This record gives sequence, C-alpha cells and structure tokens, in this order.
Amino acid sequence: MLILIAGPYRSGTGDDPHKMAENLKRLEAPSYALFKAGHVPMIGEWVALPVWHAAGGETIGDALHEEIFYPVAPRLLELCEGVLRLPGASKGADNDVRIAQERGIPVWYRLEDVPGCAAA
Repeated sequence: MLILIAGPYRSGTGDDPHKMAENLKRLEAPSYALFKAGHVPMIGEWVALPVWHAAGGETIGDALHEEIFYPVAPRLLELCEGVLRLPGASKGADNDVRIAQERGIPVWYRLEDVPGCAAA
C-alpha cells in the first residue's frame, strides 16, 4: 500500500528550519518499517519541498509556500491507501485524517497497527 505518514512538520516550530528538519526526521522514522512490510511510505513534504524550491520558494509561510504545501496531502490522498498518523499537534495532519476518513481510507495511529507491521 501507498501510506501517507502524517504528523507535525511546521507546527510548534516558529518556522525555525532546524526544528522543521527535526520534525521531518520524526515523520521519516517509520518509513523503513513500512517499506520492509511491503508498503511505499509517503510524506507530503517529500513532494512539497522540491516543488516549492523549483518554484523559487524562499520564505516559509509566504503565498507560494501556502499555494504548494497545503494542496499536496489532499492530492496524495487520492492515491494513498492508508494514513499513519503520528503523535503531535498538527492542523495539517488532522486535516489529512479527516480527508482520509471521508474517503474511507484507513487511518492508523500506531505503526504496529499497519498491516504487516505487527511488533515482533
């Protein structure tokens, strides 16, 4: 399955690039376990960041940032077959969960609940 990993990226960082990078590492942490279980992990920022940079993005939160970052997850959710919601406050991740539930896409809150990822 293509599984969107959703959780805090920008939330709580004050737009500090180092804190955002730390959040991205937390989002990426379960990706190998998902991959080993036969899934394809996906994180919205993996798509949004290169698109934003290619478009000339420089300032977090500016109009170009908003134009690119927020539409990515709903577009990905047209393709994803599941969402892994990681802990932490995030309006964006909460919105991803809402969209997934509206579309009948399964949402898991623990890695071990994702098919094939049961704890050993």
